[in-house]
Amino acid sequence: MAISAATLSNINGTSSTTAAADDPGSQDRFLKLLVTQLQNQDPLSPMDNAELTSQIAQINTVTGIATLNTSVQGLSSQFLQMQTLQGASLVGKSVIVPGNKIDIANGDGQGGFELATPADAVKVEVLSPAGQVIDTLNMGAQSAGVHGFDWASGNYDNTSNLSFRVTASSGATPLAATALMRDTVNAVSASGTSLQLELARNGTVDYSTVKAIN
Repeated sequence: MAISAATLSNINGTSSTTAAADDPGSQDRFLKLLVTQLQNQDPLSPMDNAELTSQIAQINTVTGIATLNTSVQGLSSQFLQMQTLQGASLVGKSVIVPGNKIDIANGDGQGGFELATPADAVKVEVLSPAGQVIDTLNMGAQSAGVHGFDWASGNYDNTSNLSFRVTASSGATPLAATALMRDTVNAVSASGTSLQLELARNGTVDYSTVKAIN
């Protein structure tokens, strides 16, 4: 009777962490089972060398995978720490991230959008905090990708908390458009396995959502 894969799984625990933590004990239990199996095998039908080699290879494979998983987890942790240290250089800088707040400086309001596919017509509506349309910008046809726009803000500034809405279409078909905004990085932090940016106006976002850094 050969030692099954299920038996090997029980020997080595249900997770790579358990297997790695109890690796010497796992191998010892496996060898005891193997010796017991050899002692109780049918003398008229003994285990052949190929079968024995296969079972020994199974425990080595399971042990190797557990060790590899532990090494990868350690590397991931070190990479995140390095990424956090490098991310500290972003503090105080401007980034472009998904969001719909207009950034206003010296009478000029700025925002952006991203199109997955080309559009025949793109429209940007500037909105008050109550959601009322203050102004409309007709951007015309736009290619796929990231685009920016400028808006003469007059007496408005960032304390006005203005936002914008982007609509795009190809013929009569509406298209998806992602609004993008400029924001300032106040701090960086590590959460789980990812780097988080704490922004001045848009709260905490994942570093992977950053479209550009200024």
